[in-house]
Amino acid sequence: MIEPGTPAPDFSLRNQDGEEVSLESLRGGTVVLVFYPLDFSPVCTDQLNVYQEVLGELHARGVEMYGVSVDSAYSHKAFQEKLGVSIPLLADFHPKGAVARAFGVYDEERGVSARALVMIGPDGAVVWSYRSPSPLEIPGANLIFDALDERAAA
Repeated sequence: MIEPGTPAPDFSLRNQDGEEVSLESLRGGTVVLVFYPLDFSPVCTDQLNVYQEVLGELHARGVEMYGVSVDSAYSHKAFQEKLGVSIPLLADFHPKGAVARAFGVYDEERGVSARALVMIGPDGAVVWSYRSPSPLEIPGANLIFDALDERAAA
């Protein structure tokens, strides 16, 4: 798992609308990448719904959030519409899991991303990261807010 203080690996992925999103395009703001295994799985559905509930609070604190999984942009679009979420979803589809590997969160055994959160600061460096000990454990939104509070207090 990528450690705080490490420059975030460069990436360029398509979102649910087929638009390219790159690390470079995200510079200047704080970003949380939400790595999750698969669209339409029950736990991933719950996870994104939890984050959608606090998305306004994150935006108020200057944070943008992006979901990342090995699914295609087409799957992401259908998943986003089914859930009614506005969190942009990035397709780490081909080569499969390349970005998750670069961030150290690809689960080789299952062929999907582990469930993890990575916060990237305005300068493109990782400022906080968390990996769930189990694919069934959703990292709560409180972890993100705690990390933001720690950064603000530093």
